[in-house]
Amino acid sequence: MKCCCEETTTGIDFGMLDIYLEKYAGVEGSLITILQKAQDIYGYLPPEVLAYISDRTGVKPAKVLGVVTFYTQFRTKPVGKNLILICHGTACHVNGSSNIEEAIKDYLNVEEGDITPDGLFTYNNVACLGCCSLAPAIMIGKKTYGKLTRESTVKILAVIAKANDQAQPDDEEGLR
Repeated sequence: MKCCCEETTTGIDFGMLDIYLEKYAGVEGSLITILQKAQDIYGYLPPEVLAYISDRTGVKPAKVLGVVTFYTQFRTKPVGKNLILICHGTACHVNGSSNIEEAIKDYLNVEEGDITPDGLFTYNNVACLGCCSLAPAIMIGKKTYGKLTRESTVKILAVIAKANDQAQPDDEEGLR
């Protein structure tokens, strides 16, 4: 990675990230915390942000990228407003997580990792959400949904989509 410190070449404002870099850059073992803060700020970790973190912390670019690609919590591409994590751990798998994934895929009409055209949803598969008693389970944002069926999954997605539609009136309604 090359140094991408100049805002003019990347279009990324590093001001908010600099606050955390000043606090944590010299702290041993703080790379994950810095990456978490960066992802909170930008929604994902684009290459320019990873290069900037590497440059500011002195951590080699390969190590920064290694941490990002090792931990599933980190994203290197944008996601929709609602990130759906589908658990495929043993309990969820045995209880039908593949059916839940198919329901989500059919309802959203996108592949894993893609953003719906309206920008509302992205879904990703994860190894485990740690809530085996709720199997099969998904997490949307910070909320966990369990004991799902195809039907209940579609209802959850429809409620979220409808809530977003009501929160943002379309252009014609907004002009009245």
